[in-house]
Amino acid sequence: MSYHGKVSPGSAPDVRELPALIITKFSVSEMDNNVYLLHCRATDEQVLVDAADDAARILQVVGDGGLRRVVTTHQHWDHHRALAEVVRATGAETVAGEEDADELPVPVDRRVSDGDVVEVGDCRLEVIHLVGHTPGSIALLYDDPEGAPHLWTGDCLFPGGVGGTRSPEDFASLIGDVSAKVFDRLPDETWFYPGHGDDSTLGEQRPHLAEWRERGW
Repeated sequence: MSYHGKVSPGSAPDVRELPALIITKFSVSEMDNNVYLLHCRATDEQVLVDAADDAARILQVVGDGGLRRVVTTHQHWDHHRALAEVVRATGAETVAGEEDADELPVPVDRRVSDGDVVEVGDCRLEVIHLVGHTPGSIALLYDDPEGAPHLWTGDCLFPGGVGGTRSPEDFASLIGDVSAKVFDRLPDETWFYPGHGDDSTLGEQRPHLAEWRERGW
C-alpha cells in the first residue's frame, strides 16, 4: 500500500484506493486542517469531509466530477472556512451534526446523529455522534465489506488522545463516547483519519486509553 496519510499544507494529496471507494487526503491552512474527498468508483459521486479552508484548492482537487455533498464534522471555525464558497461553486448538499448545525456559516440541508447514513454513491458512511469536543461532533464510519473499517474522526480522536475539551465534564463525555462507540465496537485494524495530522489505527491507540483517562486530556 503506497498510501501513508502524511500531508501538509501545499503538499500533494495522498490517495488511497479501496475496492469501492477512493480516498484523497490533503491539508490546508495555517492550522494544518485535513480535508478528505471520497469518490465512489461505481457511480463517480463525490463527498467532501470538512471544507476547512482554501476553496480554490478544494475545488481543484474536486475537479470536473462535481460534488454531491459536504459533511462538516463539527462547528469549529477552522473546519468550515471554505464551506460557503465550495457550496456556492458546486451546489453540494450540506450535512452536519444536529447540535452543531446552527453554528455553521451556511444553512445545513441535512442534520444527522447516531446511526444516520451518509451516502457516497453506492458506499455508505454511518454517523457516530461523539459529544465533548463540541455538542454535535460526528465521526463517519465506512465499514468496507471487502476489508478493514475506515473512520473519519474530525477533532474527536487523534493519534495520542481524544480532542480538546473545555471542562472535566466534557472530557468525561468524549472519552466515554470514544471508548464505547469506537474502541468497544470496532476492531484493531480500523484505520482512522483525524481532522489534523497523521492517521492511525485503533489497534495502535487502544493500549493508551487508560493513560488518556488518567491524564484527563
